[in-house]
Amino acid sequence: MCFIHVLLNALDLYSKNVDIKIIIEGEATKLIPEMEKNVHFLHDLYIKSKEKDLIHKVCRACSAKMGVLEAVINSGLPIGDDMNGHPGFYQYINDNYEIITM
Repeated sequence: MCFIHVLLNALDLYSKNVDIKIIIEGEATKLIPEMEKNVHFLHDLYIKSKEKDLIHKVCRACSAKMGVLEAVINSGLPIGDDMNGHPGFYQYINDNYEIITM
């Protein structure tokens, strides 16, 4: 259920003109093929986040480990793999983003 908080907070911050980027890692990558389905309870929030380009990267290594890499690629979401297959934080720190984990 925690991922709902990621989506809700991202959309709320976006509505307040905060530059927000979601990076999906770990087991959360398994949610992507599920959220793509119209019947999933997070579908609407996910689609809103996706349409606003709030989902910045999905971890390639985690998606592969969780067996959903092909589904993630098919979703059209950007893949992050600049740090040994994982999305690194350097770019965000260098751009003065505050990193929040949930």
